[in-house]
Amino acid sequence: MIYSVKELRLSTGLTQKAFAEQYQIPLSTLRKWEQGEASPAPYVLSLLARTLPSAEASWKPIHGKNGKNYYYDPLQHMVSDDRGNHILITEDLKDVKAANLLLYLEDLFSDFYRIQERFNRDCYYDKTEDIIWSRKET
Repeated sequence: MIYSVKELRLSTGLTQKAFAEQYQIPLSTLRKWEQGEASPAPYVLSLLARTLPSAEASWKPIHGKNGKNYYYDPLQHMVSDDRGNHILITEDLKDVKAANLLLYLEDLFSDFYRIQERFNRDCYYDKTEDIIWSRKET
């Protein structure tokens, strides 16, 4: 599940003012986030969620090489990386061997970033060049 700032704050039982003070967020910014006038960066939302026990209770950390960390949420069928990106999965990871799981996650997120880079590049070219893409039907 991708949490909203309001859901996270409500899970703490804190008022907007108390939540803003605790997490050193300007109160006006928090209000804008909750009212949908602005949005926090995805990594900010992820970091906030990870600091709240109620939000991360089902997340299982998977520690990778070179300080990379991944998180598995079996209730939401989702894996996340430490940059705050979430990918929905259908397979239960409970009995997957830890060493293999780490390799699978590294591959999954590596492909995710490669595809994301290609998407961003294509969108850039679309805005700057006179190109119409098409796919061949097979």
